[in-house]
Amino acid sequence: MGTLLTFKNLYFNAFDENQPKYLVTLLKAYSIFCGLMITMAMYAFFYRAFTGFRF
Repeated sequence: MGTLLTFKNLYFNAFDENQPKYLVTLLKAYSIFCGLMITMAMYAFFYRAFTGFRF
C-alpha cells in the first residue's frame, strides 16, 4: 500500500509547479488515456492467452 501512495504523491507533485493550467490538464488527461490504453492491451492479451490464441 505504501508503494501506491508513493506513486500517487509523485503524480500529484509532478504537476504542482507548472504554470500553464491548460497544459497541466492536457498532460493529466493524456496520462489517464495512456493508463487506459495499457489496461486494455493487458486485458486483450490475457483474454487471448486464456482462450487459446485462436484467430
